[in-house]
Amino acid sequence: MIFPSAVVLLGAQRFDPTLAAAVAQQQVTGRIALITAGWQEREGEDDELRSHLMPRDMVNLRLHARGEELFSEDPELRAAHRQRGEALRHRQDFYRIRVEHALEAERVIQTLPAPPDIAAEQREASINAIRELDEWHLASCARLHAEFESRWSLQDRPSVARHREQIAAIVNDCAAIAIAGGHVATLVNRLFLFGLDKLVGERIVFAWSGGAMAISDRVVLFHDDPPQGPGASEVLDHGLGLVPGAVVLPQPEQRLRLDRKHCVQSMVRRFAPAICLALPARSTVVWRAGDFVSSDGAIELRKDGEHGLFAPVKHQQ
Repeated sequence: MIFPSAVVLLGAQRFDPTLAAAVAQQQVTGRIALITAGWQEREGEDDELRSHLMPRDMVNLRLHARGEELFSEDPELRAAHRQRGEALRHRQDFYRIRVEHALEAERVIQTLPAPPDIAAEQREASINAIRELDEWHLASCARLHAEFESRWSLQDRPSVARHREQIAAIVNDCAAIAIAGGHVATLVNRLFLFGLDKLVGERIVFAWSGGAMAISDRVVLFHDDPPQGPGASEVLDHGLGLVPGAVVLPQPEQRLRLDRKHCVQSMVRRFAPAICLALPARSTVVWRAGDFVSSDGAIELRKDGEHGLFAPVKHQQ
């Protein structure tokens, strides 16, 4: 796999955009390919981003609209794609039930009094049980995707190949790719459907919110206080893997309770050795040549339950 020359992870852009400053800092002067597929039907409403990036040229790849066009042209593939989506949703539902119970058991185990060696042993066992569930779920998703790809040979299917060729021609004329947020499952789906994992090449990638999640190696859904009740972090699927070894957590201001040390500690231990990286507004993290090289305002969750500003140099050591 060819990795981008740089990946820039940003805080949410809707109310306080910093994309233009990040683009300038990376000295990008050429055309930028924009991906807003996570916005779904609102994909084309990119006027604010265009205005923010002026005078730079930008082209929207229209991955969501292209998907609708593709499925309209190819009903057989549409039916198979829908069937796979339903299978993924069912698997997610069953996995969610299991992981919610495992997380609750881990929380209770943390509170039980016991000799230190026994307590440590049992707490480690509970974290391992959650890890095994996550890994099992990811493997199940990977098998389903592999079976779908093998059966339908997307790269050879004329309807898909035509769109991929058109997208490749556009991307080849671009110096960078910007990936916005929105519905992350839809975004990941469209990125893989049109082979963006193979088209990025060495171009600089800018990503925020759901886009930052989608380019990590595993997408983690999280919310410590969701409106519908108690929250449980869950693994959704594999992402593009452009920033390996990091669990990306956008908008921690709304989604994380960093004052709850047990929640922080549990998440860090669960996903170790990956870094749990929160991206508040106006934060910027740059990944280059296999590691993070700079950070401004990003927050690293720590194994002792604390958190602090992410220091890439310390991480590299």
